[in-house]
Amino acid sequence: MDYKQELITTIHDYGCNLNHLERRLLNLSETSPTALIIPALYEELQRPALSQIREQLRDCHFVKTIVVCLFATSADQYKHAVEFFSVLPQKVFVLWENGDRVMTILHEVRERGLDLVMHFGKGIAVWFGLGMASLEADAIAVHDADILTYNRSYPLKLLYPLLEKEFGIAFNKAYYARISGEPSRFHGRVVRLFVTPLLRALTELFGERDYLRYLSAYRYPLSGEFALTSDLALNTRIPANWGLEIGLLGEVYRNVAHKRISQIDLGVFDHKHQPLGQDTHEGLQKMCADILRSLLRTLTEMEQLYISRDHIHALRVKFRREAQNFTRQYFVDARFNGFLYDRHEEEMAIEQFERVILEAGREYADDPQGEQIPDWTRALAVMPDLREALQAACEADMAEAQGLAVMPNIPDSPLELMA
Repeated sequence: MDYKQELITTIHDYGCNLNHLERRLLNLSETSPTALIIPALYEELQRPALSQIREQLRDCHFVKTIVVCLFATSADQYKHAVEFFSVLPQKVFVLWENGDRVMTILHEVRERGLDLVMHFGKGIAVWFGLGMASLEADAIAVHDADILTYNRSYPLKLLYPLLEKEFGIAFNKAYYARISGEPSRFHGRVVRLFVTPLLRALTELFGERDYLRYLSAYRYPLSGEFALTSDLALNTRIPANWGLEIGLLGEVYRNVAHKRISQIDLGVFDHKHQPLGQDTHEGLQKMCADILRSLLRTLTEMEQLYISRDHIHALRVKFRREAQNFTRQYFVDARFNGFLYDRHEEEMAIEQFERVILEAGREYADDPQGEQIPDWTRALAVMPDLREALQAACEADMAEAQGLAVMPNIPDSPLELMA
């Protein structure tokens, strides 16, 4: 049996009594409210995963508020999304993140000196969600909209460790086995074939570093499923690109003691798979490029390391050897379990990831600046009622989508809110 603990607390599932945990969490959530954030593109509503998520959430009475941060290109799309989530028993906010009312607020913030309009994608969606959810909840969970294996144990496992006060947990990250298909096969190529050997190679190159040991303690560092306290949510910078997950771990490292961090087993997990892409500007190669730049930047910040082009060349060589060693281990593991495993395909992916290290590493060495969204405490210093303004805009958008009259006390702009 796996009892292994890491630098952070690892919460295993040894057949835990989920019904007991759910009753306990339901009681705790009455005095310490919980919220769930789902960043989503409108296209996700057309896929089966989000319908499964919605049906499971109907019975998640321990989740008090749901914030869906939606990117939609028309009022009809937004209206459909509001209708889609209207069956849920929780308090639901469907924030039209690129709608006119929200953009009006962001333009007002920009006029005051903070440009949030330039950001788009999952990063700004999570940022919006954390701000709005922090008005409603003490503990906030985040997960993607494309989870094919979703069940109500996911938000339960993410939120429970934060509400059990004697645990002292402020940040809880999911880990899982990415396995699916007939016959079964390993997925999660970016973690298995890029991040894991990359961390090993960086340790060989720069020696034992606390930050590298910390990142290596996460069993699935790129999982998009995590939970955090509302105060941490307000003090966390969110990366604006594919480096979101690894960059977020850097923010947690900066703000939270190791003993207040945990990771929890969600079991076998599957979601939408991305193509490798033709170059570092698309698909998993773009993801790896953003991850590498984010990791190198945070490594420099945390460990005061100077990373040169020579380091990048050495890293590329060490990465290749470590990744090849892992493919031999994956082959044995897959063959024993009767999984499909194409070792040549894995090696080809490694070769592409190796080129990513060279290109993205050189770009970082020339320009180490990253793209991060300021934390909420900075935004609130610019506009103290920004969260309330976004919530009011969301309520007005939802009322309009439902054909309801927009009440006079629901402002169309932050200026009206603060009048």
